[in-house]
Amino acid sequence: MRVIGGTLKGKKLAGVRGTAIRPTADRLRESIFNIIARRVVGAVVLDLFAGTGAFGIEALSRRARAAVFIDNSRMAVTLIHRNLEMCRLQDRAHVICWDVTRGLAALPMSQPSFDLVFLDPPYNQGLVRIGLSLLRHSQVLAPGHRLIVEHSITEPFAPLADNYRLHDQRRYGKTLVSFLECVV
Repeated sequence: MRVIGGTLKGKKLAGVRGTAIRPTADRLRESIFNIIARRVVGAVVLDLFAGTGAFGIEALSRRARAAVFIDNSRMAVTLIHRNLEMCRLQDRAHVICWDVTRGLAALPMSQPSFDLVFLDPPYNQGLVRIGLSLLRHSQVLAPGHRLIVEHSITEPFAPLADNYRLHDQRRYGKTLVSFLECVV
Protein backbone atom coordinates (compact mmCIF):
# COMPACT_ATOMS: atom_id res chain seq x y z
CA MET A 1 0.00 0.00 0.00
CA ARG A 2 1.33 3.41 -0.98
CA VAL A 3 0.36 7.02 -1.55
CA ILE A 4 -0.72 7.34 -5.18
CA GLY A 5 -0.29 11.06 -5.88
CA GLY A 6 0.63 14.47 -4.58
CA THR A 7 3.66 15.50 -2.56
CA LEU A 8 4.03 12.04 -1.02
CA LYS A 9 3.56 10.07 -4.24
CA GLY A 10 5.09 6.60 -3.91
CA LYS A 11 5.44 6.76 -0.11
CA LYS A 12 4.76 3.34 1.40
CA LEU A 13 2.21 3.11 4.18
CA ALA A 14 2.18 0.57 6.98
CA GLY A 15 -0.56 -2.02 6.89
CA VAL A 16 -1.53 -5.16 8.75
CA ARG A 17 -1.85 -8.76 7.71
CA GLY A 18 -5.21 -10.45 7.83
CA THR A 19 -8.70 -9.10 7.45
CA ALA A 20 -9.06 -7.08 10.65
CA ILE A 21 -8.38 -3.89 8.69
CA ARG A 22 -9.36 -3.84 5.01
CA PRO A 23 -7.58 -0.92 3.33
CA THR A 24 -8.86 0.52 0.08
CA ALA A 25 -6.69 -0.87 -2.71
CA ASP A 26 -4.24 1.53 -4.37
CA ARG A 27 -5.96 1.28 -7.78
CA LEU A 28 -9.37 1.97 -6.31
CA ARG A 29 -8.07 4.93 -4.30
CA GLU A 30 -6.41 6.27 -7.45
CA SER A 31 -9.69 6.02 -9.36
CA ILE A 32 -11.56 7.82 -6.58
CA PHE A 33 -9.03 10.64 -6.47
CA ASN A 34 -9.09 11.00 -10.25
CA ILE A 35 -12.82 11.64 -9.95
CA ILE A 36 -12.64 14.10 -7.03
CA ALA A 37 -9.25 15.69 -7.81
CA ARG A 38 -10.36 19.30 -8.05
CA ARG A 39 -12.34 19.08 -4.79
CA VAL A 40 -9.35 18.00 -2.68
CA VAL A 41 -7.11 21.08 -2.68
CA GLY A 42 -7.81 23.12 0.46
CA ALA A 43 -10.51 20.70 1.67
CA VAL A 44 -11.07 19.60 5.23
CA VAL A 45 -11.50 15.81 5.13
CA LEU A 46 -13.28 13.38 7.44
CA ASP A 47 -12.18 9.76 7.11
CA LEU A 48 -14.76 7.57 8.89
CA PHE A 49 -13.96 3.91 9.57
CA ALA A 50 -10.45 5.06 8.68
CA GLY A 51 -8.55 1.76 8.96
CA THR A 52 -4.99 2.55 7.87
CA GLY A 53 -5.82 6.20 7.17
CA ALA A 54 -4.91 5.79 3.50
CA PHE A 55 -7.77 7.93 2.18
CA GLY A 56 -7.11 10.88 4.48
CA ILE A 57 -3.36 10.64 3.96
CA GLU A 58 -3.87 10.57 0.19
CA ALA A 59 -6.01 13.71 0.49
CA LEU A 60 -3.35 15.45 2.61
CA SER A 61 -0.70 14.49 0.07
CA ARG A 62 -2.87 16.13 -2.59
CA ARG A 63 -3.02 19.41 -0.62
CA ALA A 64 -6.12 19.00 1.51
CA ARG A 65 -5.93 21.50 4.37
CA ALA A 66 -6.61 19.05 7.20
CA ALA A 67 -7.99 15.59 7.94
CA VAL A 68 -9.73 13.91 10.85
CA PHE A 69 -9.54 10.13 11.11
CA ILE A 70 -12.06 8.12 13.14
CA ASP A 71 -11.94 4.39 13.81
CA ASN A 72 -13.09 2.30 16.75
CA SER A 73 -10.16 -0.12 16.60
CA ARG A 74 -7.16 0.72 18.78
CA MET A 75 -5.02 -1.23 16.31
CA ALA A 76 -6.27 0.97 13.45
CA VAL A 77 -5.73 4.17 15.45
CA THR A 78 -2.15 3.10 16.26
CA LEU A 79 -1.59 2.32 12.58
CA ILE A 80 -2.97 5.70 11.47
CA HIS A 81 -0.68 7.51 13.93
CA ARG A 82 2.27 5.49 12.60
CA ASN A 83 1.42 6.32 8.97
CA LEU A 84 0.96 10.01 9.77
CA GLU A 85 4.34 10.08 11.52
CA MET A 86 6.04 8.30 8.61
CA CYS A 87 4.54 10.90 6.26
CA ARG A 88 5.18 13.81 8.66
CA LEU A 89 1.54 14.90 8.54
CA GLN A 90 0.72 15.00 12.26
CA ASP A 91 0.32 18.81 12.24
CA ARG A 92 -2.56 18.60 9.72
CA ALA A 93 -4.31 15.57 11.17
CA HIS A 94 -6.37 14.56 14.16
CA VAL A 95 -7.01 10.90 15.03
CA ILE A 96 -9.94 9.79 17.19
CA CYS A 97 -10.63 6.32 18.59
CA TRP A 98 -14.42 6.23 18.57
CA ASP A 99 -17.31 4.02 17.52
CA VAL A 100 -19.02 6.01 14.76
CA THR A 101 -22.32 4.22 15.41
CA ARG A 102 -22.50 6.13 18.73
CA GLY A 103 -22.71 9.42 16.81
CA LEU A 104 -20.25 12.13 15.88
CA ALA A 105 -19.99 13.73 19.33
CA ALA A 106 -16.29 12.81 19.45
CA LEU A 107 -15.46 15.47 16.86
CA PRO A 108 -13.82 18.53 18.42
CA MET A 109 -16.13 21.55 18.49
CA SER A 110 -13.32 23.74 17.12
CA GLN A 111 -13.04 21.57 14.00
CA PRO A 112 -13.90 23.40 10.76
CA SER A 113 -16.74 21.95 8.69
CA PHE A 114 -15.87 19.03 6.44
CA ASP A 115 -15.77 19.44 2.66
CA LEU A 116 -15.08 15.78 1.85
CA VAL A 117 -16.17 12.73 3.80
CA PHE A 118 -14.94 9.24 3.03
CA LEU A 119 -17.16 6.51 4.45
CA ASP A 120 -15.78 2.97 4.14
CA PRO A 121 -17.30 0.80 6.88
CA PRO A 122 -17.04 -2.98 7.10
CA TYR A 123 -19.20 -4.43 4.35
CA ASN A 124 -22.73 -5.81 4.76
CA GLN A 125 -23.24 -4.77 8.38
CA GLY A 126 -25.70 -1.92 7.80
CA LEU A 127 -23.06 0.65 8.70
CA VAL A 128 -23.42 2.65 5.47
CA ARG A 129 -27.02 3.48 6.39
CA ILE A 130 -26.03 4.39 9.96
CA GLY A 131 -23.08 6.52 8.82
CA LEU A 132 -25.15 8.41 6.25
CA SER A 133 -27.92 9.04 8.77
CA LEU A 134 -25.48 10.38 11.37
CA LEU A 135 -23.83 12.65 8.81
CA ARG A 136 -27.16 13.88 7.46
CA HIS A 137 -28.25 15.00 10.93
CA SER A 138 -24.89 16.39 12.05
CA GLN A 139 -23.68 19.96 12.10
CA VAL A 140 -20.17 19.09 10.88
CA LEU A 141 -20.57 19.38 7.09
CA ALA A 142 -19.67 22.41 4.99
CA PRO A 143 -22.11 23.73 2.40
CA GLY A 144 -21.52 21.90 -0.89
CA HIS A 145 -19.70 18.98 0.76
CA ARG A 146 -19.20 15.63 -0.99
CA LEU A 147 -19.55 12.14 0.44
CA ILE A 148 -17.60 9.23 -1.01
CA VAL A 149 -19.08 5.93 0.12
CA GLU A 150 -17.32 2.63 -0.49
CA HIS A 151 -19.66 -0.33 -0.04
CA SER A 152 -20.45 -3.84 -1.20
CA ILE A 153 -22.56 -4.29 -4.31
CA THR A 154 -24.86 -6.48 -2.19
CA GLU A 155 -25.39 -3.86 0.52
CA PRO A 156 -28.53 -1.84 -0.05
CA PHE A 157 -27.86 1.83 -0.38
CA ALA A 158 -29.76 3.97 2.10
CA PRO A 159 -32.41 6.23 0.58
CA LEU A 160 -31.04 9.72 0.11
CA ALA A 161 -32.43 12.78 1.80
CA ASP A 162 -33.72 15.60 -0.40
CA ASN A 163 -30.48 17.54 0.01
CA TYR A 164 -28.31 14.84 -1.61
CA ARG A 165 -28.04 13.49 -5.08
CA LEU A 166 -26.05 10.58 -6.40
CA HIS A 167 -23.48 12.36 -8.54
CA ASP A 168 -21.68 9.25 -9.73
CA GLN A 169 -21.39 5.57 -8.92
CA ARG A 170 -18.68 3.19 -10.04
CA ARG A 171 -18.36 -0.56 -9.72
CA TYR A 172 -14.97 -2.14 -9.04
CA GLY A 173 -15.42 -5.90 -8.81
CA LYS A 174 -17.57 -6.55 -5.71
CA THR A 175 -17.23 -2.95 -4.53
CA LEU A 176 -19.35 0.08 -5.35
CA VAL A 177 -18.15 3.62 -4.82
CA SER A 178 -20.99 6.13 -4.58
CA PHE A 179 -20.28 9.85 -4.90
CA LEU A 180 -22.94 11.97 -3.22
CA GLU A 181 -23.13 15.71 -3.43
CA CYS A 182 -25.04 18.15 -1.28
CA VAL A 183 -27.45 20.18 -3.40
CA VAL A 184 -28.75 22.58 -0.73
